[in-house]
Amino acid sequence: MASSTVHSARPDRPAQPNLAFRRLRGRRSAAEFAAAVRRAAREIGERVSCDARYIGRVEAGEIRCPNYAYERVFLHMFPGRTLTDLGFAPRSSVRGRGAHTADAGPPAPAGGPADPHHPHDNPEESDVLRRAFMTGGATVAAASLGPLGLALDAAAAGDPPRRAGAGHAGALEEAVRRIRLLDDRHGADGLYRRAAAPLRAAYALLDAGATRQATADRLYAGAGELALSVGWLAHDSGRFDDARSHYAEALAMARMTGDAGLEAHAFCNTAFLARDAGRPREAVRAAQAAQRAARPLGSDRLLSLLALREAGGWAGLADRVGCEQALARAQALHGRGPGDADPEWMSFYGEAELEGLEAQCWSTLGDWPRAARHARRAAELQEPHFARNRALYWAELADDLARGGRPDEAAAAGTRVLDLLDEVQSSRVQTMLAGTTRVLLPHKRASGVSAFLERHAALPRSRAS
Repeated sequence: MASSTVHSARPDRPAQPNLAFRRLRGRRSAAEFAAAVRRAAREIGERVSCDARYIGRVEAGEIRCPNYAYERVFLHMFPGRTLTDLGFAPRSSVRGRGAHTADAGPPAPAGGPADPHHPHDNPEESDVLRRAFMTGGATVAAASLGPLGLALDAAAAGDPPRRAGAGHAGALEEAVRRIRLLDDRHGADGLYRRAAAPLRAAYALLDAGATRQATADRLYAGAGELALSVGWLAHDSGRFDDARSHYAEALAMARMTGDAGLEAHAFCNTAFLARDAGRPREAVRAAQAAQRAARPLGSDRLLSLLALREAGGWAGLADRVGCEQALARAQALHGRGPGDADPEWMSFYGEAELEGLEAQCWSTLGDWPRAARHARRAAELQEPHFARNRALYWAELADDLARGGRPDEAAAAGTRVLDLLDEVQSSRVQTMLAGTTRVLLPHKRASGVSAFLERHAALPRSRAS
């Protein structure tokens, strides 16, 4: 593990704290300034999950030099200034042993993302994560759990601290970010069972309690989000009963603490699961409950996603009118743009996901040409680091084209999925692709179909079914 400590004799180390950056914030609170950073990022097409904690770390001098995404945002916010003008060390001075850590602040596990606030900036570390994930073992567990693995060893072993502190809450929040990062890149199949251990540790911390109410609230919120993340890993890997249990745990925590955001998230995931499990009426009701919880939160993007969850339920009920009405709401809300109230967990929800979920609705209703149009747009729009979703959208497109009588195009889209299976392990994607191959079997003579079927048949059994 790279040390976060740089010898004090180094002349390029910035003063502690970063007074220049603090002056730029002026009278704004750290949270208000973080919101301004997120707005500036959107103006230039960047995506950063800046919050008050990140601003505090910068001002304390813990972040000697921001990662490239934050650098672009800060220089956009303060044109004409350099990183040095903003109180940071030159990037060249933080290369070598401490480089990644300097960008990230507190130490990260070997092979882990450099910055949980913008984890996709370092292709070398991304490749380390990919190799660790595909080979399995303890390395990926460490990469997944981040400081949780260090902070909660005792809790996981059944010996929780007498009282949980802010450090435990922070470690829990970090673990959620890292699990989501690996899921975005690689899918759930290789990650689910390893992610269950920190969830048990989180429950042990809840039992231990906290001396401060603010810390207790963070622990419950963090444990709830972790339960949802682990539930999603179960969901995506086809373990529907496990997913339902985890979602129910998160909903119970939300209700106990009056956390409307967590409640909306739990109902959102429950609606999606119900749709996939063939319970469309439950999907509609859960999505509507999520919308009731979310309305006071002020996030149009969240309400847009929840309307899509409702649309999926109506499609499962073969209610085209109900589906179209929910889709129209989702599109209108999405069109209002992102906002400061959007939850951090919604980083995946952009135009590509909107198109992909609409494609699933039309596919469920049997409108294959319309489904294919939206699926193609989703696949083309999706950012590269969301590898699992790229595979999902191409698989959706392949299936819609196959069922719509366009076998050659379906085979080409299916081949794109096969190209991604070296880094993506998702039972949901694999099941969709297996269904597509069955539809294409009678069309072996069509251009490219035979080669696609042969390549699919050569996959290891765990990936082909």
